[in-house]
Amino acid sequence: MAILKAFKGFRPPAEIAKEVASRPYDVLNSKEARIEADGNPYSLLHIIKPEIDLPIDLDEHDAKVYEKARENLELFQEKGWLVQDEQERLYIYAQTMNGKTQYGIVGCAGVDDYMNGIIKKHELTRHEKEEDRMKHVRITNANMEPVFFTYPAVKEIDKIIEGYVGTHKPVYDFVAVDGIGHHFWVIEDDLVRDKIIALFKDVPYTYVADGHHRTAAAALVGNEKRRRDPGYTGEEEFNYFLAVHFPDNQLSIIDYNRLATDLNGLTNDEFLKRLEMVFTIEVKGSDIFKPDYLHNFSMYLDGVWYSLTAKPGTFNDSDPIGVLDVTILSQLVLDNILGIKDLRTDKRVDFVGGIRGLGELVKRVDSGEMKVAFALYPVSMNQLIDIADTGNIMPPKTTWFEPKLRSGLVVHLLE
Repeated sequence: MAILKAFKGFRPPAEIAKEVASRPYDVLNSKEARIEADGNPYSLLHIIKPEIDLPIDLDEHDAKVYEKARENLELFQEKGWLVQDEQERLYIYAQTMNGKTQYGIVGCAGVDDYMNGIIKKHELTRHEKEEDRMKHVRITNANMEPVFFTYPAVKEIDKIIEGYVGTHKPVYDFVAVDGIGHHFWVIEDDLVRDKIIALFKDVPYTYVADGHHRTAAAALVGNEKRRRDPGYTGEEEFNYFLAVHFPDNQLSIIDYNRLATDLNGLTNDEFLKRLEMVFTIEVKGSDIFKPDYLHNFSMYLDGVWYSLTAKPGTFNDSDPIGVLDVTILSQLVLDNILGIKDLRTDKRVDFVGGIRGLGELVKRVDSGEMKVAFALYPVSMNQLIDIADTGNIMPPKTTWFEPKLRSGLVVHLLE
């Protein structure tokens, strides 16, 4: 049974919500964050990327950076840019992209659920990134950004959410500069809140869709606080962390594509002959070609698009990992032909989220920066859940969820 807890969120006044809301900390670097927050004192980037308010040559992991995050959070509270709700609430956060809207429930997930495997993950985390976010949570004593969860859809919950948003105006409703619509409701009806919480107890598992490092950091800091508190009861706020829970039938995963810097010493003809051993190849010409079914890939090489379809016997559809197109491409092409063994460390490979479009692959190959590009058919939600349920881990850079959650619409303090 999954935990969903109401909490007294800290939120911005409606008139500045759009200015407070920012992109997540991990989708832009310090330079980009400085530019994005320039002239906007309300931006949450001042707390989640606090190095932007310090000298440009200071290491972003310096102790002064985390201390600045704490100072800026206190400043936001003092100035009334983040104000706490008087009652414990659940919230509804909806996002609209390309005419499609997805509705998530904002509430706290449980540290126990993470420790006990009720919250399932599908990616490995890197220690240094975990530790960075753990320091941030420790020093701010807050979950400044929600993690992005999914769960098996529950019809009765869907009906409650649909009914609530159909009869109540959102407290925030704006379109960000990237064209994504963001809509946010506070569930002020206690009966509706309690009904959702009761129904959520029948959800067997939740799944980390996006934000594995933030999830791990939030849960591990909560666990630390337990060990250090001799009077710990299990009811303290640090036993919970901020998450947005979306039903799985509303989400879609975007392709995550690959580029390589060279052909490992092969000529174009030699490379294509090697590919013919494991793929059925069709020349598609100069117009962008996008794969439209599992085990079909598109490749861009020297101004020409190709369709590559993996031949029977080169993959294992009964294996949750072997069935993935990222696995097939990695084994048959990147490893066996191009000699790229470790996707996490090899500088000869790079990754581009499908949100940028396949034109980005053309641009980087035509510029000479990259030699060849591969576009993949996106992973399905069923594949993601199957991998998490079987305790497997996806290869690096497999899933890309869009739209990204905006940070700053609600914050959870641990005390």
